[in-house]
Parts: sequence; C-alpha cells; structure tokens
Amino acid sequence: MEKPMKSDYEVFLSFRGADTRRDITDYLYHSLIDAGIRAYIDNEELRIGEEIGPELLQAIKQSKISIPIFSKEYAASKWCLMELVQMVECKEKWGQKIMPIFYDIAPSEVRYQTASYGVAINSHMNKQRYTDETILNWKAALNKVGALKGWELKDRGNGEITKEVVQNLLIELKKNYLAVSSCLVEMDYQVEKSWK
Repeated sequence: MEKPMKSDYEVFLSFRGADTRRDITDYLYHSLIDAGIRAYIDNEELRIGEEIGPELLQAIKQSKISIPIFSKEYAASKWCLMELVQMVECKEKWGQKIMPIFYDIAPSEVRYQTASYGVAINSHMNKQRYTDETILNWKAALNKVGALKGWELKDRGNGEITKEVVQNLLIELKKNYLAVSSCLVEMDYQVEKSWK
C-alpha cells in the first residue's frame, strides 16, 4: 500500500446506511461540515462489484482520522468490514487515528464478535463467498478497533455525542497542524542560525 498523498478529507465516516444514515451519521456529518472539518461520507447505493473502489480507498488513506460507527448490523456489511480492515492498515502503517462510536452496542460485542457481530461473521463464513484469510482479517480488525477507546451512544442523545465528537476532532486535527507548525519554526531557527 503506497503512502497517502495530500488529504482531500480530514475525517472518514464508516457506517451501515440502513442502521444510521438518517440518524447519527447524517447528524454527525453535517456537524463536522459546519465546524469546517472536511469529512467523507460514502453513498453506498452507488457501489458496483465486490471490491472497494479506488475513490473509497483513497478517501480512507488520505483521511487523518477514521470514525467507524458500530451499529447492530455493521458487521453484516462486507463493505463496512473491508473499510475497517483498510482503516487498521492505515493506522498501523502511517499512524492514522481511529475513533469509534458504539451506537447502541457494547464495545465488547465488536471486540469479541458476540451477539449480532457473531451472527454476522458466522453468516459470512457460511456463505463461503470469502476466503478464510479475508474472514480472519475482518475478525482481527473488529478485535483491534473494538478495543479502542471510543464513544458509547447508549443513553445519550445524538446532539450530546456529536458535540463531543466534533470538539475532540477539532483538538486532534489542531494537534496535527501544530506538529507541522513547530517543525517549520524549528526550520526557521536553523536557517537563521546558519546565516549568522
């Protein structure tokens, strides 16, 4: 996997449309845009074929932060699982952040593939459309991301969670810009020193 180029997006949202598109995902996406954060949201109805398209792959690679919105049926979607594997690869290769939202689901269900996540993985295995390696990659990605600290939506409204997510993202993205700025200040100092 080649290193991502300049980012068109700062945040990539991964979600199961039927579960969350007209709810938390839509609300969060518009809150991010209103806050000046460049967010990518996929229109899954336009997908053709079995592989993740190049535009989707690039959006994940180029984003600084990925937010999987784990809902009851997230793991039933092969697309969501493929996106998740890509997010984990980007995190491990380039240090990109993954900040999950657990939408009416416990992090342990994602991490250990229990309840609806266990049913979904078993269903994928029973259909025998995917290699054992693909299924293992999906399970490993669910395990890794399910273990990350994230937001749990149980007993909290969309507005409250969205505000917290946006505030955290603004801080996180500012850190990235500050890291670049401090390098430039250091360079200015070195250039100044060499002129003396």
